[in-house]
Amino acid sequence: MASFLILDPMIRGGAIALFLLWIAILARDHGHVLPARVAIAMNLSIIAYLLVPVFSPGGVARFPYAICDALSVMVPAFFWLFVRLWFDDQQGIGWRSWLLVAAFAVLPATQIILMAATGTFSFAIWVLVRIGMFVFAVAGMWIAWRGRANDLIEARRGFRAALVCAIGGFILLVTFVEMFDGHGTAPDLGRSVTLVAILIATFIVSIGLYRFRLAELFAAPGPPPKRGEPPATPSALAQRLHAVMAEARAYRAEGFSITILAAQLGEPEYRVRRAINGEMGFRNFTAFLNSFRLDEIRAALADPAQREVPILTIAIDAGFGSLGPFNRAFRDAEGMTPSAYRAGRLADSGIG
Repeated sequence: MASFLILDPMIRGGAIALFLLWIAILARDHGHVLPARVAIAMNLSIIAYLLVPVFSPGGVARFPYAICDALSVMVPAFFWLFVRLWFDDQQGIGWRSWLLVAAFAVLPATQIILMAATGTFSFAIWVLVRIGMFVFAVAGMWIAWRGRANDLIEARRGFRAALVCAIGGFILLVTFVEMFDGHGTAPDLGRSVTLVAILIATFIVSIGLYRFRLAELFAAPGPPPKRGEPPATPSALAQRLHAVMAEARAYRAEGFSITILAAQLGEPEYRVRRAINGEMGFRNFTAFLNSFRLDEIRAALADPAQREVPILTIAIDAGFGSLGPFNRAFRDAEGMTPSAYRAGRLADSGIG
């Protein structure tokens, strides 16, 4: 028991120090990028979780305890936003996602207000919060895992599994421990398991992130490259890549993947990834494919001979599987809808 009392503050203090260091690095080097800001919010929530045992749920420390506890349950929600922004290289998150996170945040806020006003604890709210934590954690883990094949940044691609196991697994473990430990009064076994999870998760995340080069950590603000063109002095592989994509239109094939592309080129996958990322500037394979698809679609929408062809038909022919992903990719690239783009280009050519 004495050793446990010594290890508890040591592990929590060390973890807090490492997360504060990560926050300082993110704020200094990437504070203007949305994924980094969400990562900072996630880390602050993790720190709040680590601080919860420091305060007492009663007496003068009950309000710091309630605030830290409320912030700590937001870790899975910020984790979900973070993996969407970082691993999918999104420049922003839609209002529906923010509304979902805000709606979840209402639950712990309501619990605090209820306890402050009436002194009562709502078990129903507690259950809803734990269910929400579990759902956000699983969703974030799935996003991180599912897109690993499309990730063109080798260091980040290898880090996906570590992040899923570390933060995602930590969130799930803590959620389960808290669901069966009597609302925060965990026995020594539960607290010991939690401490071990904290130690492992912190070191995995820290080692993984600190080995990144700054340019690899987060995408620069602004849209990705519009075209999959080879650089000014392309390598032989980059030239072959461009020929297969632009001339043979390989991107049109259903289920086309980097594995298939590498097989067509007769090259190892890692070399193809390196060429697309290092020479053409793309961070994920889907953005690379979409650059060629959108190039074909732009030409079709500006072609007077195709003005009666439905936009959906043009998108499907170019390789998009459905209208939703196409519309999002087109708006991100052009800042307008495909219909508005077509109308503007046809008007410029003198066709109303």
